[in-house]
Order: sequence, then structure tokens, then C-alpha cells
Amino acid sequence: MSLNDAQPREVVNGGTSVNGKEKPREIVLGRNVHTSCHEVTEPDDDDEVTGEREAYMASVLARYRKSLLERTKHHLGYPYNLDFDYGALSQLQHFSINNLGDPFIESNYGVHSRQFEVGVLDWFARLWELEKKEYWGYITNCGTEGNLHGILVGREVFPDGILYASCESHYSIFKAARMYRMDCEKVNTLLSGEIDCEDFKAKLGLHKDKPAIINVNIGTTVKGAVDDLDLVIKTLEETGFTHDRFYIHCDGALFGLMMPFVKLAPKVSFKKPIGSVSVSGHKFVGCPMPCGVQITRLEHINALSRNVEYLASRDATIMGSRNGHAPLFLWYTLNRKGYRGFQKEVQKCLRNAHYLKGRLTIAGISAMLNELSSTVVFERPQDEEFTRKWQLACQGNIAHVVVMPNITIDKLDDFVDELIEKRAIWYGNGKLHSPCVASDIGEGNCLCVLHK
Repeated sequence: MSLNDAQPREVVNGGTSVNGKEKPREIVLGRNVHTSCHEVTEPDDDDEVTGEREAYMASVLARYRKSLLERTKHHLGYPYNLDFDYGALSQLQHFSINNLGDPFIESNYGVHSRQFEVGVLDWFARLWELEKKEYWGYITNCGTEGNLHGILVGREVFPDGILYASCESHYSIFKAARMYRMDCEKVNTLLSGEIDCEDFKAKLGLHKDKPAIINVNIGTTVKGAVDDLDLVIKTLEETGFTHDRFYIHCDGALFGLMMPFVKLAPKVSFKKPIGSVSVSGHKFVGCPMPCGVQITRLEHINALSRNVEYLASRDATIMGSRNGHAPLFLWYTLNRKGYRGFQKEVQKCLRNAHYLKGRLTIAGISAMLNELSSTVVFERPQDEEFTRKWQLACQGNIAHVVVMPNITIDKLDDFVDELIEKRAIWYGNGKLHSPCVASDIGEGNCLCVLHK
């Protein structure tokens, strides 16, 4: 037994306390694993077709469906829109649809959906103000792939460039830096989670001799903060970086598709000196499988693309095979909802997010909501069972709820009512004090005994 194992431990915010010092929850391979699995049992050679096996598998799937319905009812912490109905596309589920290679070049593989993919890409190119003849893009298998591709294009344009990203950027940005062996500077953030351009300027000044590759967040993972794109560009220019010496990738995983529909919000546009934009398709849009959209300038792609004789096409994507069903779901949604439909859903999300923040504040629970966000940040629940039930995303002393189109007022009321009940137990009906989270969300949002 090690010395640490011999010390008394107690759960604190999902972590442990050793000799009064708080430690984050340990994640240990082999320990943090699922508690159950559905074992694969193969039929015996002499098994007769009696329907027994099919009935067993049907019962397993029926129970699984029931569990999905239950978990969906308590889904608050992750940015997935679970409000969708794609019944019209069920007729296509019997086909193996694979969008190999370049979306704009026909290949030998004929069972594809590239005609739908290009239609979706054209819609996003118009949204971000880039002409058809000036853009290239593809539908990715997830949001991370969009970031990996955007950073890769930047690295190909500037092989000796340095990657700059705020410390609250998605982990995939730093994964890209490791994968591509890039020098990376982590930039400090403001309390809101937005990039600190003063620190950005200072770090740029240390490497004026090398081009800059910058990740700009259009909604950070935890706080939903939107980096000021115009201020980032101004900072680059003031530090002596001309437009031919920097590449900006915009990670708009969630809010990148919501911000165009917010009145008076700053624009993400290729009329500004940016290199690429990526969004997730399974978040705000509500695609039932992970996917994303990546758009970049066509002029940058030649450095990345390679001809593939096997496909009779070229390829500049990260992955080889790509899900051909995803473009169909995205195309269907864009046609069904359109610009006005998305605008209504964005307004509903922002309205409900303000409602949630208001209810938490009235209940005496510290909470924060950025102006351009539907992510409500609040003090971390003291009970992991509660956190798991509502599937909350937590980091340090804070947790968040991402208000998506499927999150109703009734669901938010159920959540807050249960949270208030649990807090009465955690804090002994006022005998104990809730933690101070001023360092995470600011003194103005903290309702601890020191900052009320």
C-alpha cells in the first residue's frame, strides 16, 4: 500500500481530499470502465434456426431503446440537439453509402451521396460569404476532424508556423499540435473564457520571425465564450503580422452555426482574413450521428491534396472512407428548417438559457451566462450520482448546461427543482456554505457568503 493509499479520503466535487488538499477525480485505465457489457455469443455449428436467438437479440435491443429514452430525458450537459425526426430517410438505411475522396470529383465508387454533400457545402459557403469557385470543403466524421483538418491546412501553408490557441480551446486543437509536431503557444483567457488578446500580443511578440497559425473559438467548450475575431486580427496586424503571414482557423463546433442567427452578433466571414471554419453537424443541427462541416479556401488545398489512382479521384481529407448518410441528414434538415427555422431555434435556446440562469440565481446558486452563448455555467454539484443522472459536463469547481432546441422549460424546471432539493441535503439546510467560484465565473456571478 502506498503512502497516499493509507491516507483518509473523501469525495469533494467528484475528486478526493488528502490531508485537506483537494485532488481532481482520478481517471485510471482499467478502473473507470463501464460496469456492464452485452457479450457477443456466437451460435453453435449445430444451432437450428428456431427464432430463439432473434427473440433474445430483439429483447436486448428493446431494453437498450428504453434506456436511451430514459437517458435522453436527462440530457443537459453536452451540446447535442436531440430534437429530430428523420423518418423520411429510413428508406436509405439499407445502403452502404460511402463518400470516398474529394466531394467535387467523381470516383469509381458509385454508391455515394456527394451530390447532397456539395449542396450542403454550398449552403455553408454562402453562410460564411465565400464564393463557390473560391472554396473547398467536405463533411467530416466529427467536429474534431474539422479542427484537425483546419490546423493541418494552416501547417501546410506555413510549415514553420507556430500554433496559438487559448487555454480554453477544445482538446482537439492541442491533439493536432501533438500529431503534427507543431510548436504551440497556449494563450491566457479572460474570466469569460474568451482569449486574452493582451497575452496573445505578448506571445506573438516572442516569435515575430515565424508565421502564426491561430485557432479562434466560436464558443468555447466549457463556458461557451466567443473569441473576438476582429480583435484577434487587429492584434496580429498591430504586432507586425501581414495577412500573408498568418492563418486563422475558426472552431465553431456549436455556436458557429448559431451566431449567424443572433441579431447584432459579430460575423464569421471569409471576407475577413480567415483560412477555415468548422462546425459540428450533430450539435445544433441535430444529426443523429457524429459529423461536421469543414470549409477552407480553395487556394490552400493544392498543397494538401494528392491524386489517388485507386479511387480515380484526389483526396485532401483526414479520413479515407466518410459516412455517406451524414450529408443526407444535413441536407434534409437544411431544406426542412432553412434560415428562418434556425433563427427561431437559436432565439428559443438563448431565451431558455436566460431563464435557466435566472432560476439558478434566484435560488442562490452561483451561475454565469456569456452574452453570445446558450451555455449556462454554475457551481459544480456535490453528488456524482446527480451529475451522472443529468449528464452534466464538469471541470474543476464548475459544471454547465448547454441549452439546445430539445431542452424545454419543463425539463429545466425539473432539473433546478431537483438541484435545489439536493443542495438542501448537501449544505445541511444552510448550516454549511456553498463553495466560492468567483475565480471561475467572476465575483459578480458568485453567490457564496463572501460575494452575495
